[in-house]
Amino acid sequence: MRSSTSWIKQLARRRRPCTSGRSPACPKEKRMVTALGRVQSAQQVALARVESARPEMSRLNRQIWEWAEPSLLETRSSALLADYLEARGFRVTRGVADMPTAFVAEWGDGGPVVGILAEYDALPGLSQKTETYKEPIREGGYGHGCGHSVYGVACVLGGLAARDALVESGLPGRVRVYGCPAEELLIGKVYMARAGLFDDLDAAISWHPSDKTRASLGSSKAMVSVRYEFAGVASHASVSPHEGRSALDAVELMNVAVNFMREHIKQDARIHYVITDGGVQPNVVPPRASVWYYIRANAHEDVEAYLAWVDEIAESAARMARVQLVRRQMDTDCHELIPNRAMGEALDRALRLAGPPGFDESERRFAEEIQRSLPARPAGPPLNDEIAPFDETGSSGGSTDIGDVSWIVPTEQFVAATHAVGSPGHSWQITACTGTSIGEKGGIVAAKTMACATLELIADEDLRSRARAEFAERRGNRAYGLLIPSDQRPPIPMS
Repeated sequence: MRSSTSWIKQLARRRRPCTSGRSPACPKEKRMVTALGRVQSAQQVALARVESARPEMSRLNRQIWEWAEPSLLETRSSALLADYLEARGFRVTRGVADMPTAFVAEWGDGGPVVGILAEYDALPGLSQKTETYKEPIREGGYGHGCGHSVYGVACVLGGLAARDALVESGLPGRVRVYGCPAEELLIGKVYMARAGLFDDLDAAISWHPSDKTRASLGSSKAMVSVRYEFAGVASHASVSPHEGRSALDAVELMNVAVNFMREHIKQDARIHYVITDGGVQPNVVPPRASVWYYIRANAHEDVEAYLAWVDEIAESAARMARVQLVRRQMDTDCHELIPNRAMGEALDRALRLAGPPGFDESERRFAEEIQRSLPARPAGPPLNDEIAPFDETGSSGGSTDIGDVSWIVPTEQFVAATHAVGSPGHSWQITACTGTSIGEKGGIVAAKTMACATLELIADEDLRSRARAEFAERRGNRAYGLLIPSDQRPPIPMS
């Protein structure tokens, strides 16, 4: 791993004397040192721009946090961020990839282009006030229990800061901010990738809220989201059950068979489901029933194999129950993240330029009270206020549609501390912290990091070349392709 010290100092150590004898350093080296010095100055400009944007971080985060809009219905949140970028000189295209809440915002006309991937969707059932005890704003309502309100704002502020630094330094390059809806359903970037929106990028970066701050060399799980619907025959469940055929029987038979299947799949694989329609009332044999499956594994080819197995189980369950399998709908097909050391180390350097969040005593007390709601209180400080060492094995047990971007272009992400240590993922505790200065301070770190990394990626041709070579080596001869039909539109729900 490259040292986290200044890459300008690393260049100085690599310098060789010019053999022409006309100068103590070759003209090419002088140009490189001058260019790198410009980047260092540009990064300081970006850091200052983000620092001055703390009030905007608070205002924008709080607004999106209060709206807490569902996946693919993030109408106001998307518009707020897109309008904010457009008002500050970015060219914005809305409604891309057949999703009304997706957008692409770009600044610049030439040079390398770096993409920053923003998200802003909320989760059902995680509505929560900014309190240290569970108290929903709306019972059963949506809440930012994955921190996506601060996530999206940090990406926007980071992109703007990088733009300002490019203008002031005169460095050539383009900054592109992607408004990516429905990450919680792993839909947005999959359909954006299918539309070719990432094809011309030199690199893509992003981050995620966490209880720690660090860059890593990790991956994620590939996943498909697929729904099955069965149709039977209704009848009176007591008077004439023999005249009916239960669609719910097929769902239950399918689920039982899949549960037996679990014993014979790889340890890294996960299969989970919910019954989305199980009938209306017990005295009617259910004529319709539906089940929704997520199938995950570390490798996309394993997901494909398990999906084929589950499909066969669904068909067999229908035959056993003497009903029809009338619909199989795949909502999304998400690939595992291809990690990139060159990109990860660039993010690590940028994190150390950004510095830690700098939590204060009142924020630590708030987090400590949050921890009291957990089954077991974690050891150590209630908030992580340091930058952890680069993680060589930071693989996630979850999935992210950033993985699909990583199959197209060198991509990497990092995490920044935005909530109390030990807070469960997708929890009211994270919703509460995200709506406070705790979440916003982590977002400031993220914005600074993305701005500084964007500038290094734009300026350092060697870094881009190494990232591209590593991308090609890790992907190998595996082609990127989706299992969803090429003409299928995103599953936009009714508002």
